Amino acid sequence: MSSSADRAVNSGIVNGGISYWFADDGLPPVREPLTGDAHADVVIVGGGYTGLWTAYYLKKTAPFLRITVLEQKFCGYGASGRNGGWLYNGVAGRDRYAKLHGHEAAVRLQQAMNDTVDEVIRAAAEEGIEADVHKGGVLEVARTPAQLARLRAFHEQELVFGEKDRELYGARATAERVRVADAVGSAWTPHGARLNPAKLVKGLAAAVEALGVTIHEATPVTEIRPQHAVTPYGTVRAPYVLRCTEGFTASLKGQKRTWLPMNSSMIATEPLTDEQWAAIGWNGRETLGDMAHAYMYAQRTADGRIALGGRGVPYRFGSRTDNDGRTQPETVAALRDLLVAFFPALAGVRVEHAWSGVLGVPRDWCATVTLDRSTGLGWAGGYVGSGVATANLAARTLTDLVQVDSGQGGPTPLTALPWAGHKVRRWEPEPLRWLGVQGMYATYRTADRRETLTHSARSSRLARVADRVAGRG
Repeated sequence: MSSSADRAVNSGIVNGGISYWFADDGLPPVREPLTGDAHADVVIVGGGYTGLWTAYYLKKTAPFLRITVLEQKFCGYGASGRNGGWLYNGVAGRDRYAKLHGHEAAVRLQQAMNDTVDEVIRAAAEEGIEADVHKGGVLEVARTPAQLARLRAFHEQELVFGEKDRELYGARATAERVRVADAVGSAWTPHGARLNPAKLVKGLAAAVEALGVTIHEATPVTEIRPQHAVTPYGTVRAPYVLRCTEGFTASLKGQKRTWLPMNSSMIATEPLTDEQWAAIGWNGRETLGDMAHAYMYAQRTADGRIALGGRGVPYRFGSRTDNDGRTQPETVAALRDLLVAFFPALAGVRVEHAWSGVLGVPRDWCATVTLDRSTGLGWAGGYVGSGVATANLAARTLTDLVQVDSGQGGPTPLTALPWAGHKVRRWEPEPLRWLGVQGMYATYRTADRRETLTHSARSSRLARVADRVAGRG
């Protein structure tokens, strides 16, 4: 498409403004900030999925607890209100946990993640949260011979980790589900659902507040130390201080190199017509991904759009994060090109929204849940983009760890999961981490291009190099 045609198609895009999800459902009124020093039994830093689910399960388990949530903007301002709406069973670090703790431990973690998809759906229904949930599973497609080889290997690996109800499709069966251009195969798991992430986080915040949890918004926490959460407006003191800040962790004192804030960007189209949907298929409303090294993720929204995401500018120097999700025009154009590559029939469809957000990436790419019994400091996160479901399991794990430590309960199957107490080394100082991340994603994109051009059935060696540099291999 010519540049003038691009401008015509993409004119009028709402760029930033947090996300399409909030543009669709409306920004919530901001709750009152902290107004001075306070005390609680548990203080939770971060009003996203992890913090809110932790408050929810703690209060359900022990209604007498005084719980305070501190949020720098408003609940869902971060990744919880900007993600792709994939409620699915992926968990970061499973293969590494298998190496460290044995295969059966990793199988238990995977089974817990499979069950978590249904737990989120159950809890949302119980609390009357209408989040446009549709459990259509997850469909991941291959569009090159190398991607097909990775897809088959991935499928076999998932079977080894106990997921017996997944299915592998060839080109024809894939097209019967969704007509992706050049798709040569796909794999499907029932353990996934699409949802509207902003509706979920807003409903969860309301449910937590109704249980008696205190939420202070517009209250940035600048430092966490044992029994103290420090803000510009006062300090909340509590025996337990739980850090649930994911991609914004680097903004806290002493946490600059703890988790890297990786950037991900999304677009949402205008609502498609019935004829356009007929050309695409996608009647099962599965969440849709691919097997590229620089992968994409998409969903068919409740109001008939396609929301599609991928890596734009993957990382900002010095672990900086954006303010309102505004996305570079070249990233919007690249995501739109990807949309049309998947669905050529949508060449004339307008993109109406674009936004970005950050996700937390530990140095070893392993999600973790920890409670330091000597200090009362706890944390959960490092989901590497799989946080919609993982945050719920992490919150329940963190809840059980607090219960054990406080003498209110004994060890549980969740506290025995291999991610509990996992230690991760810090990221390198700048400029090394900026150079490493930029080089890693440039290499992944080059590997994808080479695989498309050569039609080789073997994954590019460049991708294996990038994996080793990243610490993923």
